Amino acid sequence: MLTLSEMAVDVLTTADGREKTAKSHAHAAAWRAARDAGTPLEIGSATPPLRPSRPAEPELLSPREVPKRKPGSPQGRIALLHAVAHIELNAVDLHWDIIARFTDTRFPLGFYDDWVRAADEESKHFNLMCDCLEELGSHYGALPAHAGMWRAAEDTAEDLMGRLAVVPMVLEARGLDVTPGMIEIFRKAKVDSAIAALETIYAEEVGHVAYGSKWFHFLCGRHDLDPRDVFHDLVRTYFKGGLKPPFNEEKRAEAGLPPDFYWPLANETPHTKRTT
Repeated sequence: MLTLSEMAVDVLTTADGREKTAKSHAHAAAWRAARDAGTPLEIGSATPPLRPSRPAEPELLSPREVPKRKPGSPQGRIALLHAVAHIELNAVDLHWDIIARFTDTRFPLGFYDDWVRAADEESKHFNLMCDCLEELGSHYGALPAHAGMWRAAEDTAEDLMGRLAVVPMVLEARGLDVTPGMIEIFRKAKVDSAIAALETIYAEEVGHVAYGSKWFHFLCGRHDLDPRDVFHDLVRTYFKGGLKPPFNEEKRAEAGLPPDFYWPLANETPHTKRTT
């Protein structure tokens, strides 16, 4: 039987998206079954790759090179679903990576319960987006995608608190801000499958942000640190873009992110923020 860390690396080193998510689902099921039986799997240790394996397509481009399409057009809606699929595939790897990369930090088993569940749900989200693309006559890999999606993981590869601050508490929280607008685009176009898929993602991403906030606060408590001040310092260090309103304050609060965490950062620009 693989340890949980070995399972994580197995997912990270699988290139094909559908195969990667199938392994993610299988390993998550094995973890849950062992927990339910009262015989949890060993966390173990394994060496995750600096970058996860990826399929040959999509072509990865810098953000400036990714073509812009009007979201209200059929091509624009396909591009939007493709971009979300790319985000979700990266999220699968991000959540397995946090499991394997930081095994030197002691955590209750609940930490692993949360991130296995998040990885499992992100796998579902990727497949939902792929299904929607295929229904519209496209597929994941048909369009270019953002090459910088893994940058936050690389930047925080040796800083667990930085990872928690930037990935769930900034990047995934941003998803809570923008997903209602995406749902409205597909509602106007009466694309019911995309509406249902995005509503599922929207509901479950609240939990992923909450996991980040919970374990960030846990580590701050362990080290007697002020969570808000530490969060501000880490975001200024690792997040290269400014936090941009409008913010979904209701959903952010539901996920354990109070306004005094993110609004002070919204008043800063990338040029005024500390980079060291």
